[in-house]
Amino acid sequence: MTQPQKQISLAGFLVTLAGAIFFSTKAIFVKLTFHATHVDALTLLSLRMLFSLPFYLIVGFVEGRKEGSQKINSRQWFFIFLMGIFGYYLSSLFDFIGLQFISAGLERLILFLYPTFAVLINTFWFKTKLSKTQIIALALTYAGIGIAYLGEMKLDTSNPNFYYGTFMIFLCAVTYSFYLVGTGRLVNKVGATRYTVYAMLFATAGIFVHFLSTKTIDSIAFSPTLIYYTMALAIVATVLPSFMMSYGMKSIGSNNVAIITSVGPVSTIVQAHFILGEKIIPLQLIGTLFVILGVILIGRQSQKENSVV
Repeated sequence: MTQPQKQISLAGFLVTLAGAIFFSTKAIFVKLTFHATHVDALTLLSLRMLFSLPFYLIVGFVEGRKEGSQKINSRQWFFIFLMGIFGYYLSSLFDFIGLQFISAGLERLILFLYPTFAVLINTFWFKTKLSKTQIIALALTYAGIGIAYLGEMKLDTSNPNFYYGTFMIFLCAVTYSFYLVGTGRLVNKVGATRYTVYAMLFATAGIFVHFLSTKTIDSIAFSPTLIYYTMALAIVATVLPSFMMSYGMKSIGSNNVAIITSVGPVSTIVQAHFILGEKIIPLQLIGTLFVILGVILIGRQSQKENSVV
């Protein structure tokens, strides 16, 4: 059965855009932490979730005490668990491993294959109709990402783990696309805040079990630098954008979120240049322009629809 196309509110567009930019800081914080400390990917991911955990517990407690909340059935609990594991455990682990071997800019470009996967899943599996605006915006944004990726490939790829890192980020994109689609289907039934909290708690549990089964707490070399970066990673690049993106899913739908968040590579490339000293080459700039045009197209659609309502 074909589902109706969701309208795009201006508020939903702006919140999703802000969430995408906050999420784009993740690679910067991760690279800064790897450069400044000797922490490994799993330990860093575990600390990220440790510092995020109090926020989700508090919000979850408040949400659980609200009267009139719709009861979550066993089937919904199962899929929330799956989304937590795929969206914030496996995809994050693949991402952190890959970031050890490739640049932040390239990581973000590869990662942003996930909107393509998400849109394809929605279109061919759930029979969601694509609007002409979405098709044009997808073409613009992914042409831009492809051009910029070619530019990145012209840089030094002598690192023997370069292609392994690339493959890890590709796996991250695949697993995250399923999370994106699942979130779009569950968030309206469960509620944006409750869904985000429970999915994150399941993901945190999975990460902690993985860490404790392979490492010990004594193995972590705590330092002020490590704590500072992981707290920033937890709050700025995890907690705040996770709620923003869930709001976007509920307000404008997963297809539109997938397209709007294409601004992420642009944001990361710029940050990586000024903060990490990564090079920006002409093909990156051309690709960036295409991505911006695609995002602006979605923004104009939101204004038109908002003025009609």
